[in-house]
Amino acid sequence: MTALKNTVPNTRSDDERPVVLKVDHVAKSFRLPTEQATGLKMAFLNWTKGIKGYTEQKVLKDISFEVRQGDFFGIVGRNGSGKSTLLKIISQIYKPEQGVVDVRGKLVPFIELGVGFNPELTGRQNVYLNGALLGFTRAEIDAMYDDIVEFAELEDFMDQKLKNYSSGMQVRLAFSVAIKAQGDILVLDEVLAVGDEAFQRKCDNFFAAIKKDPSKTVILVTHSMDAVKKYCTKAILIKDGEIIVSGNKNDVADRYTLENLKKKQSEPTEQPEGEYATGLNETVPVLHVVPTGEPICSLTEGFDFTVEYDYHGNKPFYVAISLNDIRRGGVPYGDSFDLFEPGKHSVHFRIPMGLFTNGEFRLIASIHEWDGHNPETAQMIAFTNESNACDFSVRDADGLDNFALINKSSMAYQVLDTQLARRQQQ
Repeated sequence: MTALKNTVPNTRSDDERPVVLKVDHVAKSFRLPTEQATGLKMAFLNWTKGIKGYTEQKVLKDISFEVRQGDFFGIVGRNGSGKSTLLKIISQIYKPEQGVVDVRGKLVPFIELGVGFNPELTGRQNVYLNGALLGFTRAEIDAMYDDIVEFAELEDFMDQKLKNYSSGMQVRLAFSVAIKAQGDILVLDEVLAVGDEAFQRKCDNFFAAIKKDPSKTVILVTHSMDAVKKYCTKAILIKDGEIIVSGNKNDVADRYTLENLKKKQSEPTEQPEGEYATGLNETVPVLHVVPTGEPICSLTEGFDFTVEYDYHGNKPFYVAISLNDIRRGGVPYGDSFDLFEPGKHSVHFRIPMGLFTNGEFRLIASIHEWDGHNPETAQMIAFTNESNACDFSVRDADGLDNFALINKSSMAYQVLDTQLARRQQQ
């Protein structure tokens, strides 16, 4: 890894901003042992037979991208895609087998919160220890110490041993060290969802401020697409060690969501022979909700799905469907439909999404029996669990509001007080 001189003019356009991190055709592999040699003799015999004793796992394959000064750069991907390995290469923990990583300025990595903290030392001592591990001098830690303690809100506890801190206090101290360290490039790996609600609001304000600072650069690895859309200016999506989408943060976040939804649908639900999945039984051994088309839809398309069931009872029955908002909570829609055919069948549905804002949703189905269509006799006999429900997302330019379920385009309102309306227009 090569460290370049930090010579950055005060004012430049976006295109002229200097590159502070360049990853150029980087590749990395790990050897996974398959044969265990118990001694030199066994190792020699394996060698003569051409048995390597390991398989090579290619974690990163020809990764290239640039990060410019002032970027809030997101790196996303499913578990095992190579994100953390890439961050460790950028942070000089791992050395790439191929390619070069060039860094301009002081890079401060936080791959995991609290690494290097010692429970037998005080909070104050741990701040200085962690700072030293990150390469800061004592004078530099002295300069940032008060900001760290103030942000963590632990002024009265810094001379107590860390083992006496609550878990929340430890997380706040570790996170405060991470974001208050005075580096040029801050590398964060899954550290945004920390602390209580008040502390998260404080962190949110900090990231909003650092995003406006043209001298600071942040590289964020996260599974939260809300964080990517809220904070990042650019992003990349890694899949199986390769970049499959780069650039626009919304495109990257939407593709990540699509990859997750497709992965969930492709994973078979394995059930021990003779046993039923949670929510199912001998009367209803099969109940699935599956998307008919792509699991990402717009406001104008609506969402098509199919309920597959296998009913072996002998009573009148119906299916109830509820639409759950995964991110914000609540059930914005629900309905029920009479079914008349026992046995194994599929019923197709379409839900119009024109009123909704962008979000992630889950469709849940349940089967109910009743006597003579009497609601008082209705009894649920089967339901879908998380593995056989249907997750999908709404993504549309007109559905960008993230604080409500109904979008502005479909819910235009009028001010009826004409005098108030005139004053607002002035």
